[in-house]
Amino acid sequence: MSHIVILSANRQAGLLTQADAARALDFCAGRNPNWLAAAQAVEFTVQAAPDRAALQAALAHKSVDVFITKARGRRKAVLVADMDSTIVTTETLDEIAAFAGIKDQIAEITRRSMNGELDFPTALRERVSMLKGLDLSALEKTWKETQFCPGARELVATMKSFGATTALVSGGFTYFTSRVAAELGFDEQRANTLLDDGTSLTGEVGEPILDKDAKLNALTELAARRGVKLTATMAVGDGANDLPMLQAAGLGMAYYAKPVVAAQVANRIEHTDLTSLLFAQGYPSSSFKGGAS
Repeated sequence: MSHIVILSANRQAGLLTQADAARALDFCAGRNPNWLAAAQAVEFTVQAAPDRAALQAALAHKSVDVFITKARGRRKAVLVADMDSTIVTTETLDEIAAFAGIKDQIAEITRRSMNGELDFPTALRERVSMLKGLDLSALEKTWKETQFCPGARELVATMKSFGATTALVSGGFTYFTSRVAAELGFDEQRANTLLDDGTSLTGEVGEPILDKDAKLNALTELAARRGVKLTATMAVGDGANDLPMLQAAGLGMAYYAKPVVAAQVANRIEHTDLTSLLFAQGYPSSSFKGGAS
């Protein structure tokens, strides 16, 4: 079966030139080049998947992401996205902790958890317990400061416009996923629940914890609901709790991922934004919906 190689460049760091494309075609013995976005993204067909690292080394361009997909079934019917550091730019729990004066302490636990060094449910309970008594106003303040990652709006709007089911599935909290889903148009959202007494956080999180297994279960459930195989799904995330769904999806994409994830997921966004998930599916920029994120 033939494969598709997609090159996606960070335009701010340098345009993707015809010479870059020609060099990649020659290296891969590729054919049928098709520009998805002028000076930014090009795709071509190869008979055998090339060595991604060798191809990147052959390109003089230093800010190009290389994706390799099967030629058949490129456009996915289901998208499952992580939220923190994937759809939004921050780890929202760390930002809440800033209002308690313990951001650095909690952020270190988050970092280790996201790199698979700590058990996720245990680490989540520990971090939330440290926020006991924090006024609920900290949540609204955190939300007001939360920003979307570049390309998030276009990713969701474009896939929905072509009939895909989109879901935000996070190890974070429903306080934020509900707002992000409403703002970006995700069809549904799932996350953990921060418990409170009406005025402040109790230091507890609702059980059961939405962990890596729950993320994988969400992917398989949504595929079954749509009546499609896992090969027709896409998942994107950055942390260790995303790994099972990234590895199970038809197209799993690591987004500026933690080292443990980057080491195990072949298709990775390391230079560009979330619109690269659209290029990887063969969507030209002329079909993008949603405007700027």
